[in-house]
Amino acid sequence: MLTIRKFALLTAAAALSIPAAAPLLARHPDSAVAAKDTHAVSLPATRAFAGRFIAEDKAPGIVIAVGKGDAPTTFIADGKLADAANAGPVTPDSLWRVYSMTKPVTAMAAMILIEDGKMKLDQPVSDFIPAFKDMQVLDTPDGDSLASHPAKHQITIRNLLTHTAGLGYNIITKGALKDAYEKQGILPAAVNAQMEVQMRKLRPATLRAFADRVATLPLVYEPGTKWSYSIGLDVMGAVIEQASGMPFDAFVQKRILGPLHMTESFWTVPKGDASSLATNYMWAGDNRVPIDPAAGSVYLSPPSFPYGGAGLVMSARDYDRFLHMLQDHGTLDGVEVMKPETVKLAMSNLLPAGVSFEGVSAATGGNSEKGPKMGFGAGGSVYLEDVPGGPGKGTYGWGGAAGTLAFVDPEHDVRGTVMVNYFPSDKWPLRKDLTRTIYTDLAK
Repeated sequence: MLTIRKFALLTAAAALSIPAAAPLLARHPDSAVAAKDTHAVSLPATRAFAGRFIAEDKAPGIVIAVGKGDAPTTFIADGKLADAANAGPVTPDSLWRVYSMTKPVTAMAAMILIEDGKMKLDQPVSDFIPAFKDMQVLDTPDGDSLASHPAKHQITIRNLLTHTAGLGYNIITKGALKDAYEKQGILPAAVNAQMEVQMRKLRPATLRAFADRVATLPLVYEPGTKWSYSIGLDVMGAVIEQASGMPFDAFVQKRILGPLHMTESFWTVPKGDASSLATNYMWAGDNRVPIDPAAGSVYLSPPSFPYGGAGLVMSARDYDRFLHMLQDHGTLDGVEVMKPETVKLAMSNLLPAGVSFEGVSAATGGNSEKGPKMGFGAGGSVYLEDVPGGPGKGTYGWGGAAGTLAFVDPEHDVRGTVMVNYFPSDKWPLRKDLTRTIYTDLAK
């Protein structure tokens, strides 16, 4: 039987037939993209990479979106939505669980409120959620006791955006605090319908109740002293509600998804779009097992509340539009979503003084491999130096627990999105190999 602990292990290792897919959806009637691919920028090595990835059965399907400047986005789509014989082909409009790639979207929503003057980067979170005013800090991080002492500093908006609040995460935290998170239902993510039944028994019913419950448990570290992957962007959702005076998901829709015409981004996938949803898999050794079949996906039903850290289902086309807006300094198709100075700040190193980012397990959506010096911006990592033949200094992005990846490289005026759906996300070195391949193509 699936348990809450198995959910934690599953997402830490990462987070049936379906109807044939519908043809290209009418959500983007202006699109002339074929189901296979379109070539705004020639990417022969990347196209060959996608073909090999599917031919070698590393996933049922993959979609890659690459944009250079304001040229039309190049979409490469290969394979199917699922292993089932009747599964339809993947397209730029197929839907994928992006898990932690939700975090940059939530973070930019927060930056918009900072731009609006509704909150400040170094403002205490307790100004919006009073329960966070007097926090406790564990005496022993990841220990077997919840013994704690008063925090010296309050958690700030900056801390939530950069994972320096001292909050835990069931996919990272260990010991007594991990157990407490699970018992208290601090599990802001969905895996499949069967596990959701169990988690709903424990999870708070609203975003505000979730934040208030988080505040009753001690922190892992003193705020502002250490980078530690966390539920900070989920708590940020509750802050956004208070600062904006409207539901978190409604604010994201009004200020980001709507203006950018991101019509294929959902907290709950409409029933009519189920045929466009990819099945999510779990690798068990060399066997790929469907863990969330599209036809009965947990994402077809509303979540307990919108999860700011791991809740969105999106198409490659939509995520590309989000990245394109960031690449173009906050404006896309003549519509300003954020001011240029806000985007620049959001994609800069926002870590508190003396704090460094050394990476995090790729299975969570991050990257722990040794590489360039990194910082952390609003909800995503930031390269602090160039990678020869690869991303430039200032590249911002993040990944998801089911293998998705997204980045914006301001130095080279490039953006990229990769969509697959399987746990663990580091089953294959997709991030490293494909990023290298994309830049090899662009260099030519």
